[in-house]
Amino acid sequence: MTIMSIVVTGATGQLGRLTVEALLRRGVPAADIIATGRDIAGIKDLADRGITVRRADFADPDGLAEAFAGAERLLLISASVPVGERVANHRRVIDAAASAGVSLVAYTSTTHADTATTVIGATHGETEAYLRDRGIPSVLLRNGWYLENYTSQLPQILQNGAVVGAAGEGRISAASRADYAEAAAAVLTAEGHTGAVYELGGDESFTLTELAAAISAAAGKQVAYADLPVADFAQVLASAGLPAELAEVLADADRGMSRGEMFTDSGDLRRLIGRPPVTLAEALAAALHD
Repeated sequence: MTIMSIVVTGATGQLGRLTVEALLRRGVPAADIIATGRDIAGIKDLADRGITVRRADFADPDGLAEAFAGAERLLLISASVPVGERVANHRRVIDAAASAGVSLVAYTSTTHADTATTVIGATHGETEAYLRDRGIPSVLLRNGWYLENYTSQLPQILQNGAVVGAAGEGRISAASRADYAEAAAAVLTAEGHTGAVYELGGDESFTLTELAAAISAAAGKQVAYADLPVADFAQVLASAGLPAELAEVLADADRGMSRGEMFTDSGDLRRLIGRPPVTLAEALAAALHD
């Protein structure tokens, strides 16, 4: 493995931090990792471990150019900003990577981004198209849903005795953040991935009805699935305190799930990380014993 420098954007977030740790486990020297984020106070500990830490605000093109200086490869983790701002932010990152002479951009997209009908899917599809238009060597990591999207809700689910959603009987190939991070580290540290499109998800898909049954079995408490119309689910999310726009985006994601847009049986994740991904049952067991 001969990698000069690898930039990880969003290293202040959960997926970015996990990717940095995965790179270190794969033998990348700390000095060859550049961890970036908007508020680098949160990753000061990485600097203490010998990792280069640089501020990178997706809305600041000049700052991005400085942050990416000397980089060979870059992981663009999709921005956690309002949906309307995401594509413009991603374009600025891609432009800065091109100016810096980055030889490979790995982008965390979403499952079936080229055909997805959701609002989230559209932003990923536009970013993928821009990467192609710029002609930068790239690899698309089309990450499925996170298992943590459900395990983080376990206290509320158990309190209410229900999983609430609008996904119908659509199958979801969710995986853990750590496994997606491991896949990102794999493509950043090996040759032969340029131009690849990986549809990433767990080996064992499930419906939200099956999720409720799995929670019931793991927790020893009966949990049902309440399937709502998309608009009603958005109202439930908003009443729980989510901003209205985010509530609508998440409800729309469930609509996409009902159409099979979060299902993949590609096996790409297992092949990239070299082992079976964490299962729903394993994730639930771990979350319930935390």
